[in-house]
Amino acid sequence: MILGAFFKAIGQLDDPRFRGVLAKGIGLTAGLLVAIYVIFALGVGAVVPDEITLPLIGTIGWVDNLASLGSVLLMLALSVFLMVPVASAFIGFFLEDVAEAVEARHYPDLAPVPRQALMDVALDTLAFLGVLIVANIVALLVYLALPFGAALIFWGLNGFLLGREYFQLVAMRRLGRAGAKEARKRHLPLIWAAGLLMAVPLTIPLVNLLVPVLGVATFTHLFMRVEKTRAA
Repeated sequence: MILGAFFKAIGQLDDPRFRGVLAKGIGLTAGLLVAIYVIFALGVGAVVPDEITLPLIGTIGWVDNLASLGSVLLMLALSVFLMVPVASAFIGFFLEDVAEAVEARHYPDLAPVPRQALMDVALDTLAFLGVLIVANIVALLVYLALPFGAALIFWGLNGFLLGREYFQLVAMRRLGRAGAKEARKRHLPLIWAAGLLMAVPLTIPLVNLLVPVLGVATFTHLFMRVEKTRAA
């Protein structure tokens, strides 16, 4: 069931709405990182003088240029680590588009549902990102104690969190928040197993950007398999 849902999700990656969600998430991320760099560079330029005088050495020029070059290298390095979590957060604002695209192609008999309020989506997305970051920071201590099991712990933890979040997002559209919570309890083993499948690509650069889109698409199919009678 899980693999069938996953391959259906992969088969829809050519959907313009899927590509649109990815483009918006990555574009907003790039814009944010550029804005952060510009602010950081302006701050460095305002604080660092054009030249400094050191004892026994004398005056050293081009200090501001060296500092600017250093800030570029620093931001490039930080971007490598920030790209995925920030992009995932931005993509999270548009994941309802993915669920709608899956329903439109595979479940056209379903009645349309109202979209969630933007504020609710923003709060849920930021809350999930916060839990994901805090949980993985805490898990670092476990990784140090059990280095040989680090990969399994990472997949298990993030599989649980991703499965819980994506199923909740999909189920809330049809069952409401309380109904989604009850459905999640009914299908927890299945949800965790599917979440594990989503967690493995997190360790693959660039591929991990597809995880939110594939995750919601996969869980939309799973939800329809196990809860369609309640969702119709």
